[in-house]
Amino acid sequence: MLPKNLFRRPRNTLEDAGQSVMAESFACTNCKRLLPDDQLVGDVYVCRYCGAHMRIGARKRIALLFDKDSFEEIDASLQSGNPLSFPEYDGKLEKARTASNENESVITGFARVGGMSCGVFSMDPFFMMGSMGTMTGEKITRLFEEATRRCLPVIGFTVSGGARMQEGILSLMQMAKTTAAVCRHSDAGLLYIAVLTDPTTGGVDASFAMEGDIIIAEPNALIGFAGPRVIEQTIRQKLPAGFQRAEFQLEKGFVDMICDRREMKQMLERLIRLHGGREESEV
Repeated sequence: MLPKNLFRRPRNTLEDAGQSVMAESFACTNCKRLLPDDQLVGDVYVCRYCGAHMRIGARKRIALLFDKDSFEEIDASLQSGNPLSFPEYDGKLEKARTASNENESVITGFARVGGMSCGVFSMDPFFMMGSMGTMTGEKITRLFEEATRRCLPVIGFTVSGGARMQEGILSLMQMAKTTAAVCRHSDAGLLYIAVLTDPTTGGVDASFAMEGDIIIAEPNALIGFAGPRVIEQTIRQKLPAGFQRAEFQLEKGFVDMICDRREMKQMLERLIRLHGGREESEV
């Protein structure tokens, strides 16, 4: 009887080591160079070779940009249902929860940056590309209301393909609801910093994403209401290179500044401090 592994290639320890390195590395989405995981964490998931900003989960973003162990989540259990009994929507929601390990496309709470307290919301690109459902708007609205009660600034990180068509008008209503909460927060004399990441589009772009007192964009982020292909098909014209990217929007005055993610924490700390941010002991 022939040995079971007669025709099996001998294991190569150097090859095994290479596979181990590959398993702990990620390819840059832009230049395709391999980046070790520990290097990526140190660079807050920005390619050190080409500067590409990779998409990261909502919880990971907060962990990277705010003081260690300072985040206290609120409304974690809220999640969208299927109010219109839209076909196959329940399965898509379950798939999104599995992919992102989150209940909803945004997480909200309070954290500290440089020791100063603030409200935080962070949208998750791995939950249906951060699409805005009923509970997305509800969670953001509750955050602004609680931040207003506590007299705290809010920092929001947006990423979204827009409102969820599966929830119809109930999703679109979140544009008005979140806007009203942002206005009440502003009327109380409180600061709101919006950080737009790739992509920020649709109903999110047309509401709370663009209502910040200071609007920051990550480099090369796609920012706009309708996507470039939709616009080209509508006007039947070729759009200029870089249309709707952060650099184009800065040139047109749509955003206030572009900030590299590696410098984001220091920038947020500086802005909060300049606008009367208070240390935890003062709150």
